[in-house]
Amino acid sequence: QLTMSLNSSTLLNEENAQGPKSNTECLEGLELQTPSSFQDNPLQQLQLASQEVLEKAKKSGRSKCPRCNSSRMFYCYTCFVPVETVPTKEIPTVKLPLKIDIIKHPNETDGKSTAVHAKLLAPDDVTIYKYPCIPEYEEKRHEIALIFPGPNSVSVKDIALHLQKHTRKGVGASDDDCSREPLLKQAKIEPKEERNPNECISSSRSEGTRLKKIIFIDSTWNQTNKIITDERLQGLLQIELKTRKTCFWRHQKGKPDTYLSTIEAIYYFLVDYHQEILKESYKGQYDNLLFFFSFMHTLIKDAKCCAGKE
Repeated sequence: QLTMSLNSSTLLNEENAQGPKSNTECLEGLELQTPSSFQDNPLQQLQLASQEVLEKAKKSGRSKCPRCNSSRMFYCYTCFVPVETVPTKEIPTVKLPLKIDIIKHPNETDGKSTAVHAKLLAPDDVTIYKYPCIPEYEEKRHEIALIFPGPNSVSVKDIALHLQKHTRKGVGASDDDCSREPLLKQAKIEPKEERNPNECISSSRSEGTRLKKIIFIDSTWNQTNKIITDERLQGLLQIELKTRKTCFWRHQKGKPDTYLSTIEAIYYFLVDYHQEILKESYKGQYDNLLFFFSFMHTLIKDAKCCAGKE
């Protein structure tokens, strides 16, 4: 079963392209207040930094990007920086346990992508590439995985075991030879000493399964084939997320509500990784990745009500 959408969009791009002005005016005209829809908001349990800076920016309306001078709301989706009315120091920063590469389809509209949220909120750990300009991953595939559902995908909790098997097959070693790890030096053992496979897996878990980078594809589902079949992504371990329902406001027609936006997929993967691999209790460490998403979710819902769509 497919559990995530590789479609992503950010907000304030009105659903009806024919009537952007009325919706934008509706958004910008909302008064500073605790959202009336808060009680019904499925994102209300998040532990987020104060969104007062976004409330103030909403009242001010669109502002200039400090780099390209384009008129934007909240942030510039091409320069990956907040606009002048949103001081960077008032935006939370999230430290991630591994690096994230986001591969964006060339036809995916910048202003509709939630991928930029990850770059804004975790700037030191997130890199966005526009396909086909992506890195060569082959030499480091023992420490990189791709989030993509499919018949060969594994769950987050099984990363430790499958990453080792996946890598070993790729270099021509046998599945049951835990002592052979040509891509990472290990402590020397006696020639006749046998190593317990479970110890190998446990050791791998203690090192974060040697996973250092995760790749996400930012694209509508129908556009993913061009990217996922690229030879530079072949041989990477594929990971499938648990089934969760999206809160995204620009849902793909005809697709189930288990198709997530890119920022949701990143967030849920990290929550699972924190619990299943790092073996630590989750206490909201990555909630601020949804700092913009949750705010926009409320804005869009209120804007629809204002426009009489709900």
